[in-house]
Formats: sequence, C-alpha cells, structure tokens
Amino acid sequence: MMRAITYRRYGPPDVLELVEVAKPEPGPDDILVRTHAASVNPLDWHFMRGSPAPVRVMTGLLRPRVGRLGVDLAGVVESVGSQVTRFVPGDEVFGAARGAVAEYVSARANRLARKPENISFQQAAAVPVAAITALQGLRDKGKIQPRQRVLVIGAAGGVGTFAVQIAEAFGAAVTGVCGTRNVEMVASIGAERVVDYTREDFAGGEARYDVVLDCIGDRSLSEYRRVMSPKGVYVGVGGSGGVLEMLLGFLKVRAVSPFVSQRFVSFIASLNLKDLGVLAELVGSGKVTPVIDRSYPLERAADAIRHLETGHARGKVVITI
Repeated sequence: MMRAITYRRYGPPDVLELVEVAKPEPGPDDILVRTHAASVNPLDWHFMRGSPAPVRVMTGLLRPRVGRLGVDLAGVVESVGSQVTRFVPGDEVFGAARGAVAEYVSARANRLARKPENISFQQAAAVPVAAITALQGLRDKGKIQPRQRVLVIGAAGGVGTFAVQIAEAFGAAVTGVCGTRNVEMVASIGAERVVDYTREDFAGGEARYDVVLDCIGDRSLSEYRRVMSPKGVYVGVGGSGGVLEMLLGFLKVRAVSPFVSQRFVSFIASLNLKDLGVLAELVGSGKVTPVIDRSYPLERAADAIRHLETGHARGKVVITI
C-alpha cells in the first residue's frame, strides 16, 4: 500500500484527500518510481474542479474517472518492466505520469529522463510540463533565433521563468513582463529588460519583438500586433481564464493568421523523451535553473493547489513526498 492524493468529486481544494491505495504494478514498458517530489500545474486544478465544462469531456461528465492529482514528478526507480532497458532500480529520474502526487507512481519509460546530478528532486519535479511548454513554444512554434528580440508576458510564472532562461540560452535578447515584486527575480534569471505591468504598458512602447510568448492571454490581438515586428510570431501558451481562455485563443489566432504577415499560434505542449533530454542538458549545464516559489508536504497538497490558484505563484509550486 501507499499514500496518494485523490478526489472523488469535482470541487475546490477541499475535495482532495490523502488516502491509502494499492501500490501500482508496472507493465512491461513501465517503471515504478518512488516519488520524492511532484509539482502542480494549472491543468491540475482545472481537472480537480472539472471546470470549465469542456474539461469534463476528458475527465468524466459527472464525477472524475481517475481522480488522481498531478503529472510532474521526480524520484528513484523502484523496479522496471520486462521490456525496459534504459533504467535500473536506483536510477534518479524525472518526468511525467498521471497521479504523480503519491508515494509511488507507474510511468511510461519514454516519459522519464535521468535527473541531472546537480539539482534536487524538488527542482527536477518543477521542470517537465512548464519547461517543455516554454521550450516547444519558443523553439518549435516561435522558431527562435540568436539575437532576436523576445517578449515573455507572465515572466514570473511557471512557464515564464523557464521561457526567460531558455530564450536567453538560445542567444535571444529577452524582455520580461511581470509585477513589481518579481522585477528583480526576472532580471536575475536572464531578462535584459523587465517591464513592471503596474507601472508601464508593454503594448504602449516603441519596442518591437520577433517572438512574443504569452502566458497570460488577456490583451487584444491588435495590441499584440502593435509590439510585434512585421514578421513576428505570437505564441500563446496559457491564459488568465485557464483552459477556456486557451480554447478561445485557438479560435482567435486561427481566424486572424491567414490575413496578416505576422504569425499567431496557440498550442498545448506534448511531453516526449527527446525534449526531456534537452531540458536535462540545459538544467544540468546550469543554463536553466528551476524557480520554486513554495514547497509543501504531501499532507498539505490542498494548500499547494490553493496557492497556485491565486495566480501569484513565483515560478513553480512543489509538493515534497
């Protein structure tokens, strides 16, 4: 048996329960990981609340089909399936698996990578979803190039803190947008310029950007176009309204893209082994350092979600197991 965070109905963080459940049995292509840390993402609380309504198509219309919290994890390999050759018991790993906020989790081997030795389990658990979103947004959708000017809106959040560092590692000149209390932090992780949105409107200045990575999604397309270079790329990776805002963003950018020279893209990242390896190299080399706002014990997973839901977390929120 093991302890895990579960929920049997949709609702606020109060629905989360710490219960004893059976330890998972890994299949032939799976790995049983003894979890040391997990981190939470906005999608976790959308699944927990079953909100907005379209989420329930994936999670269950009336009640959760799975009811397990978390995806991001880091830990130690406990055992491996018969077809697994890349890992052996004792290996330190990080990656993704459904129900990561638990003492053990069964993960597909192709969704795990070796943890860099120079970072903690808590730092490694902060990486997967947020960092892959930033990486794929900048590299694959934004087609980022050295010496380009990059604007990261929401630079102090989970995705944003990784985006600033990844863009800088790719040789771009980065401007970050954040609130007053995070200005120094965003500058310290690699932003050449930081815009405090409480004092300055990034859309009202003279600067133009080749890539705009937007983690907030609360401005009009005309405002975004105003700060983009003639062939600039806008990449939407989230929104203040969460999943619903993202879905609306998809519709808006698809409608406008065929009619302008600038390119507009919204997407949901796809976690894969190759990109986990890229991130392990970036983190292992010190070019990217996970930013952790707060760490909570397993028993306080509900508090971790409450803090994330405020929208004011600086970097990632981690659960230590």
